[in-house]
Amino acid sequence: MILRRPRPPAPQPPPGRAAPGCQRGFSLLEVLLVVGLIAVTGVLAAAAMSGGFDRIALQSTAKELAAQLRYTRAQAIATGEPQRFVLDPQARTWRAPNGRHGEIPARLDVEFTGARELQTSNSEGAIVFFADGAATGGRIRVMLRGAAWQVDVAWLTGEVRLGRGEQ
Repeated sequence: MILRRPRPPAPQPPPGRAAPGCQRGFSLLEVLLVVGLIAVTGVLAAAAMSGGFDRIALQSTAKELAAQLRYTRAQAIATGEPQRFVLDPQARTWRAPNGRHGEIPARLDVEFTGARELQTSNSEGAIVFFADGAATGGRIRVMLRGAAWQVDVAWLTGEVRLGRGEQ
């Protein structure tokens, strides 16, 4: 029978300290990443609860309409021929030159004010831009639960202005 003397146990570090070569805790990068994720989650949750996404849709729709009206004006000046922008608030659609068209989200209300002589039907209204940049003028209002944006087209200059409206 062979007897061996037991080895003494390896020295343990005092409580609260890591063994040599071992790291405890989190790096600064890990902490910043977690804080950033919490912040992004909080912002998204707050926006969703306060109707922020609907307001973003409202503003982006108004910006899109303004951009298409400006495009229509630019086409009239470039081609030297009148160009027509048509809006149908009931069908929630719009048409611009060169086959451009789009839809307005169903949750938004749309109101058009323009020259009666240019109406192609009871539901459609139009704004015509002329070769010199002038227009027939008009206003498009996009609304949602007390908030509104409006796009105004000046008849003399054809200038397209976007701004917050009142409801």
